[in-house]
Amino acid sequence: MKVGGKGGSKHLKRLPAPSFWPIHVKEFKWITKPKAGPHSIKIAMPLSVVLREILGYAKTRRETKLIVSKGIVKVDGKIRKDHKYPIGLMDVLEITDTKSTFRMVPFKSKGLSLLKITKDEGKFKLSQIDNKVILNDGGIQLNFNDGRNVVLSKDSALSVDSYNTRDSIKIEVPSQKILGHFKFIEGKYGLAVAGRNIGRHGKIVGIESATASKRATVSIEDQKGQTFRTVADYVFAIGDDEPEIKLPED
Repeated sequence: MKVGGKGGSKHLKRLPAPSFWPIHVKEFKWITKPKAGPHSIKIAMPLSVVLREILGYAKTRRETKLIVSKGIVKVDGKIRKDHKYPIGLMDVLEITDTKSTFRMVPFKSKGLSLLKITKDEGKFKLSQIDNKVILNDGGIQLNFNDGRNVVLSKDSALSVDSYNTRDSIKIEVPSQKILGHFKFIEGKYGLAVAGRNIGRHGKIVGIESATASKRATVSIEDQKGQTFRTVADYVFAIGDDEPEIKLPED
């Protein structure tokens, strides 16, 4: 998934905030803008919005800042003390004092939001390969949609040639140990993470390559046997025959 530009104003008017942010656009003029980080503002929201508007753990920005300052908020296994830190697609959020764990996933007709998961499921996340770089020693560096990267040596037991753009990797957090690999090919399980079909998922039954006038597209057959087509950039491989992660119920 493409990452937008970063920088600019430290605050954001509520009206132009991403539509999936659960905020009241007429209540206040300004809301916290996510700091520059692993996700663009289009696919993320700051911890302050998550803690206040989604989880209801705070009523004011001051309260959210106090909560994160205690070191009880983890994103992908790491403590985050900045209330502006962005949490985005597939990120794992853990609130240690309430022993609650969540994953940011797409909901149908709603967009990105938090889904409660078990502590065991919170020990890993899925990351999509944006690109790979061949290193001088023959190894490769995998660069992911969430800003992280993993280096595989030439002598790695994992075949460096088997990883391709748009493939997804199951990663242990925060260690970044590779636990699994889901290729972006027909027969795998796909999830629409953007567009009008957001939140729909099922077996990938067709992939059409891009042309000079058309973007690459993917056809997915959902659990009801209905097939839909969406832009390839909007699809995330999340498993082999079944989803590797918990998804919202229909």
